[in-house]
Amino acid sequence: MIERVKKYISESVNELKKVNWLSKNEVLSFSLKVIIFSLLMALILGIFDAIILNIY
Repeated sequence: MIERVKKYISESVNELKKVNWLSKNEVLSFSLKVIIFSLLMALILGIFDAIILNIY
């Protein structure tokens, strides 16, 4: 059982070494885009919600 766990961890580490990781700048850029999009959607949905509440 222990050998299987060691083999699994070893293979997982080897696979992670093959991954093409994003650079720090790419991660920051994508994160900023997601945050801006989320805030924009929250604002739009908030406006729609306020309009609907005032109608009814």
